[in-house]
Amino acid sequence: MIVKVDDTFITDNSSECEYQCYFLKTTQNERFIQQALEKQAKIINTQECKRLLKIDENIKLIGISGTNGKTTTAGAIYSILLDLGYKCALMGTRGSFINDKKIYPKGLTTTPILQTLEFLALASKEKCDFLIMEVSSHALVQNRIEGLEFKAKIFTNITQDHLDFHKTFENYQKAKESFFTDESMKFINKDAKAIKFNVKNAFTYGIENPSFYHIKAYALKHGIEAVVNFGKETFLIDSSLVGLFNLYNLLAASACVNELVKPNLNELEKAISNFGGIEGRMQVVAKNVIVDFAHTPDGIEKVLDALRYKDLIVVFGAGGDRDKSKRPLMARVAKHYAKKLIITSDNPRSEEAMDIVNDILSGIEKDENVFVECDRKQAIAQALKLQQNDEFVVILGKGDEDYQEIKGVKYPFNDKEVVLEILKEGK
Repeated sequence: MIVKVDDTFITDNSSECEYQCYFLKTTQNERFIQQALEKQAKIINTQECKRLLKIDENIKLIGISGTNGKTTTAGAIYSILLDLGYKCALMGTRGSFINDKKIYPKGLTTTPILQTLEFLALASKEKCDFLIMEVSSHALVQNRIEGLEFKAKIFTNITQDHLDFHKTFENYQKAKESFFTDESMKFINKDAKAIKFNVKNAFTYGIENPSFYHIKAYALKHGIEAVVNFGKETFLIDSSLVGLFNLYNLLAASACVNELVKPNLNELEKAISNFGGIEGRMQVVAKNVIVDFAHTPDGIEKVLDALRYKDLIVVFGAGGDRDKSKRPLMARVAKHYAKKLIITSDNPRSEEAMDIVNDILSGIEKDENVFVECDRKQAIAQALKLQQNDEFVVILGKGDEDYQEIKGVKYPFNDKEVVLEILKEGK
């Protein structure tokens, strides 16, 4: 990529180098330094790049890492801080935002460092106080956050995911743990599978286990109501969001904001209450129809467990060219909660959709309540047709994605839009 600066540009790609341009040396591209030098580029590191882009080093970076909950937790922090009067930027799965304005569309959860620095330069121009970013395990292994100093870090949880990349769960866990070894402020979920972390400047949060930010009492029948204890003080979480997992997300977000800016607790409570959630995350898109991004066994369990008091018709698939071992596990979890289960395609990528479906089916006994429909639109239509009385249709895996990737081509596809289109046609 190329970032314009003065009368030249910065690039992290040696093939783009020209005479007297700047080549940003990173962990990923350092083997191409000689090529850049041959083109008479000037080699710079991240600190020099920050100076060239006039990045304000006073912007406080908040990083969120974990298998599930990164997007909602990041969105909650962003929303709460904006409501409290701070200027904020946000980077993650849903794209990049500054002060409620979308700047870049969706891309990688954690962008390459030059793209992040370009965004930080924009945030500097807008005089942002904070940048909140999701930090993926891939980015940690590839050191896509090199040169960034984080003011606060949050660990949400860790369950099986991305084994296609990390090969073993132990490698995946080590990648996550590497983010929490420094002395920055840290917020660690005490109810999640334990990880190693530097205890200096660490705050714990939880519901079941003793923790610094601890839920004293909660109710989940109508949204979320909870009392949070910390030290000798308390504040309330009163939210329209649904599910125990969202209580953890809100607890992590509010604990982080509270420690960073020490707000008036009444104002904090109001800001928490104003956060309406994230598009494509437990999103009610029509009467008794929910769309969610859950695409891991743990993620699916959290969503369906939050809706367990309803009769559920569940639609889901699994992404191609990704961890195959989680497919039967996802099926087991979904079948446990679903009254009717429709298995379909997600983003098959280079794989055959039916091969993925067969991997999913290997985890369960197929009976009269399990249906297979590889065409995702038809699967959603089938679910809506089967729906009776107060049954909930829950469509999992893609959230607010606006495409379906098949054999290298991204076709326009959005679960919410498909639901609304089918319901409109049915009138």
